[in-house]
Amino acid sequence: MSLTETRYTISEVEARTGLTQHTLRWYERIGLMPHVDRSHSGQRRFSDKDLDWLAFVGKLRATGMSVADMVRYAELLREGGHTVDQRRELLEQTRREVRTRIAELTDALAVLDFKIGMYSMKTTANTTAGKAQQ
Repeated sequence: MSLTETRYTISEVEARTGLTQHTLRWYERIGLMPHVDRSHSGQRRFSDKDLDWLAFVGKLRATGMSVADMVRYAELLREGGHTVDQRRELLEQTRREVRTRIAELTDALAVLDFKIGMYSMKTTANTTAGKAQQ
C-alpha cells in the first residue's frame, strides 16, 4: 500500500456505497469483506480496492447469489490462483440462474404488455363511444 493511497472511513464508505455501517461490519465479520486495514486508533480504513470489491459484491447481490456463495467466492479468491476453476464455475452457475430469471421475467413482461394493451384498447373504445353519444 502506498502512503499516498486514499483511505476512507466507514462513514465515507457508507456514503459512497449506500451500505450501512452495520452491513459493512457484518460483511467483514462473515468473511465477505477482505481484511480491512485499521488506523493506529483501530478505526477501519477502506481503500479504493475495498470499494471496488464492494461494488462487485453489489453486482453479485443483484444476481440473487446467496450470501453463502458470495462468502465462498471470497474464500476461494483469498486462497489464490489454484481456485480459478472453482470461482469460474460458481460465476457460471450464477450466470445460468440469472439467464433463467431473465427468461421468466421476459415472459412475465410479455403477459403484462398484452394485458396493458387490452386495457388500452378498451379505454380507447370506451372514450370513443362516449364521444359519439355526446
